[in-house]
This record gives sequence, structure tokens and C-alpha cells, in this order.
Amino acid sequence: MTFQPPEPFTLHPRRSPLTTPWEPIYADIRDDRWVLGIEIREPHTNSRGGLHGGLIAALADNAMGLSCGVVLAALQIPSRGLVTVSLSLDYLGAANLGQWLTFDTDFIKPGKSLCFAGATVRADDKPVARAHATFKVAGV
Repeated sequence: MTFQPPEPFTLHPRRSPLTTPWEPIYADIRDDRWVLGIEIREPHTNSRGGLHGGLIAALADNAMGLSCGVVLAALQIPSRGLVTVSLSLDYLGAANLGQWLTFDTDFIKPGKSLCFAGATVRADDKPVARAHATFKVAGV
């Protein structure tokens, strides 16, 4: 049986060479943010079989950057994109194969030159990481 993400998640429309091996990645695109999700599978693990911290960092960065973009557009702050200036993570717990992992940006402070964001990463609704990032707003 093929995995079906929970509603309203659909396939993530923005692919990159980094994330291609981790597909499928899902997105819940909201008016104020993007929430990303994956079913934890073997390509997401480290040599000990646990969820890899690098995957958490990369997808949290992706979710927060896309979410900042949504907020900047809603505020009509011109931007040609965002570049990560800093990224920090606190790992809070473990996650296992088969769990549903989400990356939900729950804090955004936009500005004309910088955008700050925070996200919670959850495995089956249990927090496993907290991420914080600062993005440079690329000028028009």
C-alpha cells in the first residue's frame, strides 16, 4: 500500500537536488506559512538507523524560508528571494521509521532586509526539534 499523507498535504512543489533523494516530501501551503511533512523512511536515517539531524536542519530551513517568503509577499515587501544567514537547532527527542514528521513555522518576524523565523519539528505530533533562522531578504 502506498503512503497517503494526512489532509491537506500534497506533494511539495519546490524540488531541489539536495532533497530529491528524500522524496516524497509533502507541503501544506497556508496563507501565512508552509508546513512540510515526510513519512520517515530509510533514506532519512543515519548509520544507526535514527532520523538524521542534517535532514531535520535542511527541511526546517526550507520550511522557514518558504514561510518568510509568504509573509513578505502578504506585506508587499519586495524580495527576489531569501538567503539563510544563520540556522540553529535544538534536538529534543528521537523519531522512528514510519512516523509522520512535520516542519511547522510557528514564528515569523519579517523586515525589509532580514526575516526571523522559528519552527517546531514533530514526529506524530511529539516535538523532536526546535529550529531558529535568520534570512537575508534579497533586494529587488
